[in-house]
Amino acid sequence: MTPELTWFKSSYSSNDGPSCVEVALSWFKSSHSSNDGPDCVEVALTPDHIHIRDSKTKNGPQLAVPATIWTQFIDSLRGA
Repeated sequence: MTPELTWFKSSYSSNDGPSCVEVALSWFKSSHSSNDGPDCVEVALTPDHIHIRDSKTKNGPQLAVPATIWTQFIDSLRGA
């Protein structure tokens, strides 16, 4: 199965010139999500951020967390 890609224009792109670049997020379901229940979380990884969304509202709000903060959060959950 190919992961879903969500395309968006880079913040470095102009609206009307040769510098129009789009980038994509590859979303996947969290291993802690159920297939049919209310706990449906999807994540997409980039070098600098972790993107999080509700899989039932793919065009809804998303949370982008800096990777360093996400690592600290996970470490605190693990008691590291």
